Amino acid sequence: MATACEGNLEVAPTAGGDGLVAWAARSGGRQTRGPVRGGLRFVFYGRVSTEDWQDPVTSRARQREQARALVRGHGVIVAEFFDAGQSRTVAWGRRPEAAGLVAQLADPDRGWDAIVVGEYERAFCGSQYAAMAPLFEHYGVQLWMPEAGGRVDYASEHDEHAMTVLGLSSKREVTRTSIRVRTAMAVQAREQGRYLGGRPPYGYRLGDAGPHPNKAHAAWGRRAHRLEPDPETAHIVRWIFARRLAGHSVARIAGAE
Repeated sequence: MATACEGNLEVAPTAGGDGLVAWAARSGGRQTRGPVRGGLRFVFYGRVSTEDWQDPVTSRARQREQARALVRGHGVIVAEFFDAGQSRTVAWGRRPEAAGLVAQLADPDRGWDAIVVGEYERAFCGSQYAAMAPLFEHYGVQLWMPEAGGRVDYASEHDEHAMTVLGLSSKREVTRTSIRVRTAMAVQAREQGRYLGGRPPYGYRLGDAGPHPNKAHAAWGRRAHRLEPDPETAHIVRWIFARRLAGHSVARIAGAE
């Protein structure tokens, strides 16, 4: 998992706002339904990080319901873009659905007036809001989020500060989780001899380590594994290390019979 958030669109030829505008103006657009009377026409944007550990169907429905509740009485959702399997650290221009949404901004017949998201972290991380807001504002597209209580005011210092804090919090969550997982995995391997996945290194094989420590997995009969010396190859690994400690070079050890 990446630990640094990308704020730039990354598909624009230049890093500045003019580059973003030019790219959006050149891009094509997906058709949406026609105008809605008596309110704003919203496009819903959502995202789910993984398909293996999260249910995209449930996550999408939850996010869309939150978005629908936010805009109730102000308009209706007429289109949606939903990225599955995309980390929040990935810039908008490299998320397929988000890039498709941006491609419609310059189209005057795009069929919607505002973007609504179910929660900040599903759309932005780090400085991504600061990179995208000028583009939305340039094309007169509103942005609605629950954290802002509705429409984000691009000219409001209060909203700008709130978005900055949310971006830092979103980035911190990713970084903290990444560090926590790496540290926990290192401890499990070092202190418990736990096998953490992948092909066992040469000289080792998988051994049974008892019931899985996760009670849910254990209830299904799953077992934990650990690495143990392979009786057929472990002596070769011991010999290699002994030769190295004796001062032999890697090339000499590799060429020895």
